[in-house]
Amino acid sequence: MLPYTDGAPIYAQIIARIKADIATGALSPGSRLPSVRDAAVEHRVNPNTMYRVMTELEREGFIQAERGVGYFVVDDPALTDALRRDEASKAAAAFLARMDELGLSPDEIEALLHSLLKGGTP
Repeated sequence: MLPYTDGAPIYAQIIARIKADIATGALSPGSRLPSVRDAAVEHRVNPNTMYRVMTELEREGFIQAERGVGYFVVDDPALTDALRRDEASKAAAAFLARMDELGLSPDEIEALLHSLLKGGTP
């Protein structure tokens, strides 16, 4: 699962990755997450860090703990849709920032997107 390199604290990067997995459906509603210890090994972090990740995701309402059983992705379509829109907004903002770096005008960006959406080449 490593490397994490965006400069944010590792726990925040893991939270972002799990949210992205929920948004894309890689983690479906109701699916069980690995135990804190297993997830810590998978992400190569201290179990306390992974516990922080799980408690934060639970506090935000993305997962729920079932005592003695584990953590599960919440089955809330409205929450998942909001998460998908948030992830899409982040991706669009990153794309637009890169297009700005390349010096493309809004009209050029729009033409590029229309071409790509129609299956053409840039």
